[in-house]
Amino acid sequence: MVDKSVIQVLDYLLQELCENKQPFGGKLVVLGGDFRQVLPVVPRGSKKEHIEAKIGNGNEPTNSKEEVQIPRPIIIPYTSIEESLERLITSIYPDLSLFERSPFEMTKRSILCPKNEFVDDINSKLIERFSGSEMTYISDDRAKNARDQGDYVDYLNTLERKGLPQHKLILKKNSPIILLRNINPIEGLCNGTRLICKDLLPNVIGALIATGQYRGKHVWISRISLETNPTDTKYFVRMQIPVRLCFAMTINKSQGQTLDYVGLYLKQPVFFHEQLYVGLSRAKTRRNVKVLIVPPTYIDQGTEYTTNVV
Repeated sequence: MVDKSVIQVLDYLLQELCENKQPFGGKLVVLGGDFRQVLPVVPRGSKKEHIEAKIGNGNEPTNSKEEVQIPRPIIIPYTSIEESLERLITSIYPDLSLFERSPFEMTKRSILCPKNEFVDDINSKLIERFSGSEMTYISDDRAKNARDQGDYVDYLNTLERKGLPQHKLILKKNSPIILLRNINPIEGLCNGTRLICKDLLPNVIGALIATGQYRGKHVWISRISLETNPTDTKYFVRMQIPVRLCFAMTINKSQGQTLDYVGLYLKQPVFFHEQLYVGLSRAKTRRNVKVLIVPPTYIDQGTEYTTNVV
């Protein structure tokens, strides 16, 4: 996700400082990470600008229609949206009652989707089936321009923005959540940290960190103010607990996550470079990946294809 200009600047500075025109001034440089994840974010950039910011040669194994073959063994056969989605959910979460007794096992699996609207649909289905009493957290949304507050507050409640929690957040004890902001990295509370809900109070939640070196640590997360991007046409502040349920999550949000079981729900094809690769590569083994592709799909001699944006 690093813009190639960062690497170019590092190369130039090392050459100048070391007075050596070899790459990186002749110094040994170790670059870590996955070079096949989604492209660096170029605010309001075109597809061409996103691709030009990447590292690599851009060669991808697709056909002339930019479609890639999906192996038959990992496909969930499509019959109808409701029936096939239920089969996908069951393949990843076969018995929710088992996970309520061993909640950490639940964070080893997730259903990945290209868009938040599909994620919210699956999370709503699963939190409904989860046993226990629920706690609902309603955000306080305010327009940055105080003059607009009276006219827009109801409208602001309906808006979904990247990186913002939902206006209406429904949680239950032992439900899996993911953090949306860096709150305290030293204590393990980083953007993308997965947790298990334990204490549900009116303005704060208690949770156990589910992954990484802080696994099992109890933390408290309160409401905070979160602003949309100032360039957004609807610039507003949302006061809410900065988490989302993560029975399902977006493909982009799953970057850096390692899971035992992955479901890929393609109600619509991926829309961004390398999203398909990121989704398919989150699981440790192929046998624990299931993919549901909603028609129209391209089927040729028993093999299914889906769009792979390159």
